[in-house]
Amino acid sequence: MAQDTDFTGKTVLVVGGSSGIGNGIAHAFMERGAKVHVWGTRPSAEDYSAEDGSDLTGLTYTQVDVGDPDQIEAAQPSFDTLDVLVLCQGIVAYKRAEFDRPGWDKVMSVNLDSLMHCSRKFKTMLQDTKGSIIIVSSISGLKANIGNPAYAASKAGAINLTKTLGQAWARDGIRVNGLAPGLVDTKLTKVTTDNPKRMEGALAAIPAGRAGEPSDMAGAAIFLASPLASYVCGHTLIVDGGLSL
Repeated sequence: MAQDTDFTGKTVLVVGGSSGIGNGIAHAFMERGAKVHVWGTRPSAEDYSAEDGSDLTGLTYTQVDVGDPDQIEAAQPSFDTLDVLVLCQGIVAYKRAEFDRPGWDKVMSVNLDSLMHCSRKFKTMLQDTKGSIIIVSSISGLKANIGNPAYAASKAGAINLTKTLGQAWARDGIRVNGLAPGLVDTKLTKVTTDNPKRMEGALAAIPAGRAGEPSDMAGAAIFLASPLASYVCGHTLIVDGGLSL
């Protein structure tokens, strides 16, 4: 059974792997033998710190702002083959900024448009290795999210894109799946996790009684990328401690 989650000799790219959920996923693959590459927005790995929820030790870092499709197009990967593409990029705009065009456009460009641009860029590599794509969305894509229309709409789009690419590319040997986190303590959720009253209310709604950790999401990603999930296609696995129930 252990060999099913052994990624020795495999190459993994985690877009948005510089912190939070993506960083946890990147380390999980590295701990299982993979060569892991990470794309982030800051100039270098040294520009991240533990306070950001970031640990880039052992990971190969490249600056690519995926909110700009031209940067995705121009990016020159430092690897020749790719086995797993994890798309974990994501932003949110608070204080009702997503109701205005700049906030809406920025969130949609990162959270939805870039998923397709990155998938298309690496399709040939993944077809050659019979690899897989994992799209990280959110349970916000399954319901309303007061104050954040672009975030909710983009995550709903990500879930449907997972289905559509899963259907379209399965015959090319590429499995496309996703995972939808609930509340995970990252820099995007500090508005809740750093507010004791909000956090108390949030925890009361989670049957598991705790917030998720990046490692919880990493376990799901490892499963979806492994031979254990060889017949899973176009599915988004909800990993939320029961919050969406």
